Amino acid sequence: MTEIKIPKTVLERLPVYLHYLRSLPKDERTNVSSAKIARALGLGEVQVRKDLALVCGKGRPKTGYSYEELKKHLEFRLGCSNNTVAVIVGAGRLGRALLSYEHFSEYGLDIPAAFDLSATKKEELSNGKAVFPMDELESFAKENDVKIGIICVPEKAAQQVADEFIKCGVKAIWNFAPGRISVPEGIRIKNENMAASLAVLSAGL
Repeated sequence: MTEIKIPKTVLERLPVYLHYLRSLPKDERTNVSSAKIARALGLGEVQVRKDLALVCGKGRPKTGYSYEELKKHLEFRLGCSNNTVAVIVGAGRLGRALLSYEHFSEYGLDIPAAFDLSATKKEELSNGKAVFPMDELESFAKENDVKIGIICVPEKAAQQVADEFIKCGVKAIWNFAPGRISVPEGIRIKNENMAASLAVLSAGL
């Protein structure tokens, strides 16, 4: 498949399209149009058509896209066939919830372990994953080619954890700590502030 630069705003919508396709009943998995996707997701048809054109070219008149072809292109753009390894620092309730979430693998992501300052030895979990002491992070990251670091620690510790991840060679950071952290140029970062997101939802209710 041809590698085309896809804008970040479009890339963020691709998992939504893929989830929709995967949720379709088997008897509807022949052809799918941008209009049908737009109606189902409450999005603008023009926007969906432009997004899918970047991923899979233009659909055929009246029939739209082949279901399998569109699904294959979306999975390719999202790296679903990859095995990108990520680890978590902070094995509290949030960290353990992420470690237990089963659906990351559907998008080519593998989160085999978490690390925590309070851990004194390896803790085997029932799902086959584990929590390790922090001093094992660097060796684990290098042995398992960890590409993504996930921060689930309090704000005051977040920058130090980010620095540790960068030292370990990660290429991207998913930050759940409030506030912002500094990373070198070339390191991807996604900040999640759940309290702020909830505040936006509740505003004006």
